[in-house]
Amino acid sequence: MEDGTQRAGDIVIGGGRTPPHADLNLLRTFLAVYRSGSFTAAAPLLGLSQPTVTAQIRTLEQQTGRELFTRLPRGVEPTHLAHDLAGQIAGPLDALASLGGRSTVLTGRTTPVHLAGPAEFLCTRALPALAPLVAEGVRLRITMGLTDPLLEALRAGHHDLVLATRRPGGRALTSLPLADEDYVLVASPDWARRIGERLAADGPCAAVRDVPLITYAEDLPIARRYWRNVFGKRLTAQAAVTVPDLRGAVSAVAAGAGYSVLPRYLCQDELASGGLVLLHEPEEPPLNTLFLVQRPGADANPDVARVRERLQRAARTW
Repeated sequence: MEDGTQRAGDIVIGGGRTPPHADLNLLRTFLAVYRSGSFTAAAPLLGLSQPTVTAQIRTLEQQTGRELFTRLPRGVEPTHLAHDLAGQIAGPLDALASLGGRSTVLTGRTTPVHLAGPAEFLCTRALPALAPLVAEGVRLRITMGLTDPLLEALRAGHHDLVLATRRPGGRALTSLPLADEDYVLVASPDWARRIGERLAADGPCAAVRDVPLITYAEDLPIARRYWRNVFGKRLTAQAAVTVPDLRGAVSAVAAGAGYSVLPRYLCQDELASGGLVLLHEPEEPPLNTLFLVQRPGADANPDVARVRERLQRAARTW
């Protein structure tokens, strides 16, 4: 209609309208680019090549007569018109995707849930909590690693959920606090006896000065944070042993290799049995919050929601 009257089914953006024949595939591609932040990241989410994604966005921009994304050296930045369009189509397209996911489940061909996070937390907390869902038919694909590369892979569509040691930036990813980890300074009973007098007289900083430090990585991320937050000092020690799995650090310290700063949940059994000894117990131990981060559109698979809800429920007891 030429008089400017809005027709039923039109999507209005910036004073213009998408044409009535707008292809749903173009809108799905637009939403994937909007949420992932680049043509390259959107491609695997859609099962398309990057040139195809680029061509589809160009077609949609030609149909609307509006530029939807500002091209950047790395990725794209949505224009205000893109924000308007995403706000109008995200709900309906997600609802359609969810319907497709439900029918898949009803026919018995469930899609695996791709869950990623720190190896220690996945193995000792998440997987035991999710065992009942697996018995009910939920399929899981687990990836272990560090938060930053896992979040990048999430944005690229390789994971559905990530257990992250920090809250991700930006608006594209949904995250919620899941659990708090507190950290403890520990050693074996033998080392605790050997430094006992100095520990009582001079405090833990001086007492552990000549004790080997067992840590996660060469830059001592956990131990340095403990020293800074608890003692207000800079840790100057060097690692005697680095092991990129804190369960290995627990084993090494319990066997008498030295001391470490570890998440309490990971060594609570050893502390309860006397296999490890607390060297210090501050009034406020340093905490780190673990976040559960979800890929946009992941709820198209209803099992993703089941996994998320089970983890949230289990986390109340962690």
